[in-house]
Amino acid sequence: MVKVQHVVVLATVMTLCSTGVLLAADNGQPDLDKALQVKLNATTIVDLGDVIRLSESALKKGLDQTNTEFAKRLLASALMERAKAVVEHLHSVKTMDDLRQGRKNALADLDKAAKLDLKQPEAYVLMARLAMLPGGTVKEARDALDKAFTLPIDDPTTRGQALLLRGIMQEQPEKKLADLNEAVKLVPDDAETVRTRGELLARLGKTAEALADFNKAIELEPEDVSAYENKIELLDKLKKYDDALAALKKVQKLQPGSVEPLLQRAVIHTHQQNLDAALEDLGLARSLHPDNVGVLLLRASIYQQKRDKKKAAADVDEAMQLRPDLPSVVRTHALLLADDGRLNDAAAELEKLVLSNPDDTSTLLQLAALRSAQERPEAAVKTFTAVLTVDPTEWQAFRGRGDAYLALGRHTDALADYEKALKLQPNDEGVLNNLAWLLATSPDDKLRDGRRALRLAKEASEASGYKAAYILSTLAAASAETGDFQSAVKWSSKAVEIGEKGQSETLKKELDSYKAKRPWRELLSDKKDDSHKSPQKPKK
Repeated sequence: MVKVQHVVVLATVMTLCSTGVLLAADNGQPDLDKALQVKLNATTIVDLGDVIRLSESALKKGLDQTNTEFAKRLLASALMERAKAVVEHLHSVKTMDDLRQGRKNALADLDKAAKLDLKQPEAYVLMARLAMLPGGTVKEARDALDKAFTLPIDDPTTRGQALLLRGIMQEQPEKKLADLNEAVKLVPDDAETVRTRGELLARLGKTAEALADFNKAIELEPEDVSAYENKIELLDKLKKYDDALAALKKVQKLQPGSVEPLLQRAVIHTHQQNLDAALEDLGLARSLHPDNVGVLLLRASIYQQKRDKKKAAADVDEAMQLRPDLPSVVRTHALLLADDGRLNDAAAELEKLVLSNPDDTSTLLQLAALRSAQERPEAAVKTFTAVLTVDPTEWQAFRGRGDAYLALGRHTDALADYEKALKLQPNDEGVLNNLAWLLATSPDDKLRDGRRALRLAKEASEASGYKAAYILSTLAAASAETGDFQSAVKWSSKAVEIGEKGQSETLKKELDSYKAKRPWRELLSDKKDDSHKSPQKPKK
């Protein structure tokens, strides 16, 4: 149903009638009278089309000056109404062709409306929204918003929408959050705005605030599946699995027959190390939608964890047959190749994918991590830098590039990147650990800070439950740097006890050093050992 501003139009009509304007005998007057009558009773896009046609006809046939201005305002209003109706309809279109055509039509209406009425900030805000859909560009969206903000935006809803869009496109987290905070103040009851701020807060590691926003968004829009999905993902990250599963039941009620809740539940079961339950969920999802590649890819990753390479490969091969052009499928296939020791083949697949989409940060991150695994830190630095060129807020790229700089012996650069990663993701145990390691072991006296290293190492150890050898190794190094060799020996012995075979040689050397009351120093010439880096694999 098209929302027509009857009160505004009627007030304008009353004013014009009182001055006798509508009685002017112009050639276009009959069309203008018809346009006004249709506008007052408009309920559909077709009605608005008639208003536009009649208004344009009236202007073409001729009107006096006052009626000309009125006809232009009426035409601009109808164009805006129709564009807004089209924009809302775009959420339900089923094909890309329909989306592109609808976007084109709406932009044409908005462009005309803006030219007829130069003080139309809402038109530019809608243009920005359309520019963020497929077929548009970030530059187009920013240009439209720049024009909107040059005009007075008195309507809180319009200004809130403008701030929301600008906040989404801001590169610096502080500016992004500032825009979203102001938007929420202006439109506190808009679920999309509140949820979007929650997504940013979650990314910045502000979990309590993020969870509050997701709950508020759900309260405002109880059927907002996106808010539920974000909430579930955050609860899963916080390891509040029971709460996550409870929220997931509500999503299943909102989306009966959908595979997405089953996929999300399988992910939670995986994090609980309940792999059989995860496979059971995925089997059910597969029976509902046999051609869903997401199901195949997730099941393949679980088979990898179970070290069943044959079944993992079979699922990925089937996904490749279904969607050989899908980046997530190619990335998963590359992971299998890398896991099988075929690093060069995996890199070749990812490099080909990057050529077709150089701004795909997920592929770039995986390729950069793979280059680190190939012991090509300089190439890794270059690729991580490419990620940050596309998205300056990608904390994993800062963390990964810091690792690569550390491997090159460029400790000052590594420190700078770790600090940026920590600012963006203050609770990540890998970031906490690697920064602590550098502060505790760098040969550069100016960079070492034993007390801070110890604090960060304790945070990382607590986050990992004191069960990760490489983090306990860092806690030992930090203890030694502060002169507490008794604690250093304690934690180093524990690291040796629970460490994997590939870590044992270096971990034992560290322990011997602490027993001799010598702090450990990161060597500049030998960077092949990976015992102080998180064993996290590249993200899919």
